[in-house]
Amino acid sequence: MREITIFSGSAHQDLAHEVCNCLGVPLSQTHLQRFGNDCLQVQLKANCRESDVFLIQPLVPPVQEHLMELFLMLDAARGASAARTTAVIPYYAYARSDKKDAPRISIAGRLVADLLQTSGANRIMVMTLHAAQVHGFFSVPTDHLNALNVLAHYFRQRDLRNTVVVSPDLGNAKSASHFARLLKVPVAAGSKQRLSDDRVVIDTIVGDVEGKDVIIIDDEIANGGTILEILERLREHHVGNIVVVCTHGVFSDKAIARLREQHDISEIVTTNTLPIPEKKRLPNMTVLSIAPLLAEAIQRIHNGESVSSLFADTM
Repeated sequence: MREITIFSGSAHQDLAHEVCNCLGVPLSQTHLQRFGNDCLQVQLKANCRESDVFLIQPLVPPVQEHLMELFLMLDAARGASAARTTAVIPYYAYARSDKKDAPRISIAGRLVADLLQTSGANRIMVMTLHAAQVHGFFSVPTDHLNALNVLAHYFRQRDLRNTVVVSPDLGNAKSASHFARLLKVPVAAGSKQRLSDDRVVIDTIVGDVEGKDVIIIDDEIANGGTILEILERLREHHVGNIVVVCTHGVFSDKAIARLREQHDISEIVTTNTLPIPEKKRLPNMTVLSIAPLLAEAIQRIHNGESVSSLFADTM
């Protein structure tokens, strides 16, 4: 059988090493060079000929730098006669640009998907896209993973008899419902209107949260505006213990400052789809690893097995 060969750019080397440890394969070296005119060059330092190549690179800040690295790695793998090249993108930042909601703007989520294929991607692996329809932007086989089982496993040992899962908006209610079903608890959702990148309004909550412990779950936390707004509505219902959960902990500096001030949040739980430096790790923050899940998906792709069956109880 063809060998698995894994490379990573500079976006999240720690995650790439974890995945390789789970698979029992080495992380092959990638040499990045910047020329005097600020152009990048990538060299893959391991043989790719007729190999099943996986390139692990989330689109984390600086997004454009890491995206260009990924394009160059894909092109290098294709030029090195890889049998198949899969771009593993745990955080696809451009998923937020999924529709034309203003005149004369680009739909960057679709454009980047096209550029990945043009650069040499034969297959794509992503996790918890901000909008499910972005999956349809990719013209090559694409595996859309989610971290709901990873997150649910963390909470299953707790007493959840008085707990409700809360989605900040109706758009994320489907994922929240899946998460609630895994935990065997009820679900509620906020009715949200986004006014700007970091300003939202939630005017009501659909579902019974009065006096309940709540687990607020969202796909990502960037500026933290949505979390602050849903917290205000929940406080009006005199909820008990509050836990905030997300898959993608983007956590801008503004978000960290905002979350630090919310003393009624007992815990913040996220995953390592993005690197979270120590300066952003609050005392009540828990970071769960998705490396075993990525490794299992990579192994199944390599063996020609079903990836969707990994999520049979969350689809």
